[in-house]
This record gives sequence, C-alpha cells and structure tokens, in this order.
Amino acid sequence: MTDLHVQPSLSEDEKLPDVLMRVVTELHDVAYLIERIEPQLLELGGESVLQSPDSMKVLQGIDLAVQKTRGLAEFIDTITADIPDNWTVDLTTALSLVKLAEMHKALSSGMRHGHSQPLSKAAGDFDFF
Repeated sequence: MTDLHVQPSLSEDEKLPDVLMRVVTELHDVAYLIERIEPQLLELGGESVLQSPDSMKVLQGIDLAVQKTRGLAEFIDTITADIPDNWTVDLTTALSLVKLAEMHKALSSGMRHGHSQPLSKAAGDFDFF
C-alpha cells in the first residue's frame, strides 16, 4: 500500500488520523449543541408542543440529527484506527474554507477544549460575528 501524501503548500503536513480525530471531536460537539435545542423548545412551547404533529416531527428531526451526527463521528473514529500514522495531508485549502474561528482553531491544532457554546454562558449572552 502506498502512503497518502499531498505536497504541502504553505503549512506543514499533518497526520491524517490526528486530523480525523479532531473532526470526530467537532461532530460530537455539533451533536451536543443540537441536543440542547430540544429541551429549550419544550420549555418555550410547554406541554402543547407534544400535542402538535408538526412539532413532534421537528422534535423527531432533532433526534435524528443528533443520531446521524454521532453516527458519523463513530464511523470516522472507527475507520481512523486502520489508517497508518504515516499518512499525512496538507490542511491549507480545507482550513481556508472553515469560517468559524473556534472550529478553524480546533481543526487546525486541536487546542480547543470544551464545547463551542458552554453551558456556563448566562442567558442573554451572545457573540457578535
């Protein structure tokens, strides 16, 4: 089997398994953020939300989005175990397409810790972008 190697342009090559595990972490974060929507909808809409067929479809869609996101994370996590450590990629072009600063930082270095929207933020807090 040959090594997968893309010549670097402006940045250093990174081990593909390391990059993919950072993607796995981001996918778990996305699932967590989506999962937090459901209780908020129930809190805002009260018990009547559970009575509406359209609302139930939305809640089921939220559950499906969480399951799919976690499923993709587990899939990538599993196949990453079989990728040799000497396979590398240049992330320059891919990272240039990531517009969210925290995600860009997490995918480029893996240095972010915690969720992108921590629970400790107070109600009414928001970030300008």
